[in-house]
Amino acid sequence: MKSSIIRRVAAAVAFIAAIVAPLAGCSAAAGADGTKPVVSKVSDIKRASSHDPTIAKDGDTYYIYGSHRAWYKSTDLVNWEPFTDNLSTDFKDILGGIWKEWPQQPSNSDLTGNMWAPEVVYNKTMKKWCMYMSVNGTNYKSVIVLLTADHLGGDWTYVGPVVYSGFRTETMDKTDVGKVLGTNEVPTRYLSPGDTEINAIDPSVETDDNGDMWMTFGSWFGGLWMFKLDQKTGLRDYATTYKTVPDKSDQYYGVKLAGGYGNSGEGSYLLHTNGYWYLFASYGALQQTGGYQIRMFRSKDITGPYVDENGNPAVYTKSVANNWTSDIGVRLMASVKWSGNDNTNIEVAQGGNSAFVDDDGTAYVIYHTRFSNRGEEHEVRVRELLPTSDGWIVAAPYEYVGVKAAAKGYDKSKLAGDYELVTHAQNTFFQGKKNIADKDSTDYIGVNEPVNITLKSDGTVTGDQTGTWSVKDGSDRMSITLGGTTYEGDFAQLPRDKDLKQVMTFSAIGGNVCIWGSKQ
Repeated sequence: MKSSIIRRVAAAVAFIAAIVAPLAGCSAAAGADGTKPVVSKVSDIKRASSHDPTIAKDGDTYYIYGSHRAWYKSTDLVNWEPFTDNLSTDFKDILGGIWKEWPQQPSNSDLTGNMWAPEVVYNKTMKKWCMYMSVNGTNYKSVIVLLTADHLGGDWTYVGPVVYSGFRTETMDKTDVGKVLGTNEVPTRYLSPGDTEINAIDPSVETDDNGDMWMTFGSWFGGLWMFKLDQKTGLRDYATTYKTVPDKSDQYYGVKLAGGYGNSGEGSYLLHTNGYWYLFASYGALQQTGGYQIRMFRSKDITGPYVDENGNPAVYTKSVANNWTSDIGVRLMASVKWSGNDNTNIEVAQGGNSAFVDDDGTAYVIYHTRFSNRGEEHEVRVRELLPTSDGWIVAAPYEYVGVKAAAKGYDKSKLAGDYELVTHAQNTFFQGKKNIADKDSTDYIGVNEPVNITLKSDGTVTGDQTGTWSVKDGSDRMSITLGGTTYEGDFAQLPRDKDLKQVMTFSAIGGNVCIWGSKQ
């Protein structure tokens, strides 16, 4: 009798386990290449709160350096832990000299909140890690300086200034401007933010195919610029000179990459992948309801010219009202209200990004984002960047949690099915709740909501939008035509944000607009 009861209990337990096991494991199921998320729940992720995060890798560890000395490190690009170095604690001693000499003013007397958007790269010639840091002042009186370290996570040594802004004739002797221009009088173009007066912040440093190092910088107003660095010193290459040509180049600031005429645009960042140089810039104002967003352009040459998918140049030739709602530049991502998600916590005002290609060739974009219900609080997010067949890149629909798109693609039979489709409208941005009095409402202004489509096995698309789709067998490269627009993109089986269940997704770009799909 006892053994019979035991057998019945064991059988019941086995039956329940058979039902529960696949349900319990759905969030940790392996992807197409056998990988699993590095966490069991999204809420388990150890987050980083770092504004304007740049990312660098030393050995097997990734390092984030952000504005206001917000440093983090990780071994998996998912979980981050803060760390400190001498720049965290002794910054007033390390940068005190240049701070007092240039940016410090009665209205801007504390260095603490004025160390912005550093860039960290390895200089093979110097055999040093180089940090390019914006030391910010009022009225655009800023300077980008260089510091070096032997290894990431270690201490930094101040080297010197790289480029200035906000100079006037009476202050030129404190800068290298006179040395470059060959005059002691400031030309009038540097006195107008609608012309060539910029804020020297937000550096990005890349090395081209010839081994030359270039630094991009600038912000709003007078546009985004770049000049060559001396690999031996990490500072400006004074042997390379530039002519002053309106909307193309400037004797002091070098080559004009984007913006100008008072239009928004900051945080320039360059990435070389998929056969092109990609220029990222953050449009709009960085606040939660300021319309902050990442726009993208590309060029075959590091110095440009950079254009979007429709051929629009990144350089403006006139003022455009609220250019963050214009159709110039590919908007990489927007706010999305996926069904079933925790839609009280939607990403908004994404920007201040960096990007990099890892050792295995996988490209990522790293950015800070605010949220629909958390005011100005911000966190770092990482997404994989996927290459399209026509030489563009698109961001994955879900954040990276340890599972990458399969390198060999997917069987076509797994791609057909019902999807939610989101279009990243260029003319919208998060503006808050429609009903402010309803604290539990998730009905927002400026958040993109999905529609339903079906990718049928015969290559047609039905549902809220109709058209056709195709993919090469054994490949992740896809093409989809909706409403007369053809989008080129990629399929990727990824863990979705709400529960980490792995679903088929696609990201694509067409007519200067990005779209995301997520299988239901």
